[in-house]
Formats: sequence, C-alpha cells, structure tokens
Amino acid sequence: MKVLMLNGSPKAQGNTARALREMESIFAQEGIEAEIVHVGNKDIRSCIACGQCGKLGKCVFDDIVNELAVKLQAADGLVVGSPVYYASANATLVAALTRLFYSNHADLRMKVGASVVIARRGGCSATFDELNKFFTISGMPVASSQYWNSVHGGAPGEAEQDAEGLQTMRTLARNMAFLMKSIALGKEKYGLPEQERHLWTNFI
Repeated sequence: MKVLMLNGSPKAQGNTARALREMESIFAQEGIEAEIVHVGNKDIRSCIACGQCGKLGKCVFDDIVNELAVKLQAADGLVVGSPVYYASANATLVAALTRLFYSNHADLRMKVGASVVIARRGGCSATFDELNKFFTISGMPVASSQYWNSVHGGAPGEAEQDAEGLQTMRTLARNMAFLMKSIALGKEKYGLPEQERHLWTNFI
C-alpha cells in the first residue's frame, strides 16, 4: 500500500516536515510505503478555469501538479500538511490542491485523506477544516486521531517540544493505516459503492 504525503511548507525541514516524518515512521511499521513530496516552495499558479483539463485529462499547466496526479492515482491515501498563515493554509499548497483535485479525473473514492496543520499558536482548526474540504467533495474518507490533527511550533524544531501533537500524528497514522487496510479488504469483497450519474444544479 502507498501513501502520498505533501509538505505544503516553504521550509523543507521545518515543523510541517517534522509532523509528516512522525507519521511516516508509523506507516513504515505498518508496512505502508510513504512518499513525501515538498510542494510548498514550488512556483505553482492557481487554476484559471480554462476548462482544458476536461479535454486533455490533465492540467494545461504541465508542472508538479500533473506529476502529483499520477502519484495520487497510484496511492491508497493522501496526507496534506501545511503551516498556518492568517488562519489558512499556505496559498501555494491551496493552488496545487485546487488544480490537482479539479483537473484529475481519476476516481478518488475510498482513498483515505488526512490533513495536518502546524501553527505557532492559533488558526489550526480553521486550516484543518479548509484542507478537509478537498477530501469530502471527492468521496474520500477522512482519517481522524485523538485530537484535531495539529502540531504547534513556530521556529524550525519547536514541534519537537509538542509531545501531544506528535502523539496525535502517530495515532493518526495508525488510524489511517487501519482504515486503508480495511477499505482494501472491503473493496476486494464488495467493490466500490454504486455511483449515480452526477446531477448538476445551479441556483441562479
């Protein structure tokens, strides 16, 4: 089994990376392959609503987003990690996720999602909610932990002092591993849930 992990921080070795590595160690114990991809320092533009992805099957901007789409299709789960800026996720990460989820026409149903947020002090729950919306609009079950998935730390390395936060990451990884394995067994026996043709309703 595979998990794709996105580091949405501009800092490759900051507190977001520390939180993701804590999860990665548990995935290794569970026999799950984890790949961490650093996206927070990339030059990623946002979606321009051109609609070309509907024709091409991928985003018209051929950058790391299209690479992530291939990795996500092959993964059983997705972890998205972000620092908190003004009670929101890093804008570069949000641009990447917006294009990834919109331009990717693969079936993401039953791939397990988890968001991880890191803040010096506040804004964690707002950012946590923001990131989870990418999963819940895509038929992806969301893994939970013993607390909301947050770690506290400002300067690089301070996350090491948040014992509860790191424990929350370990618990999250174990729960996510259990959920992915359970879904794999369920898909093997029952397949995916029946999917109706999408009904589009505009309130205008």
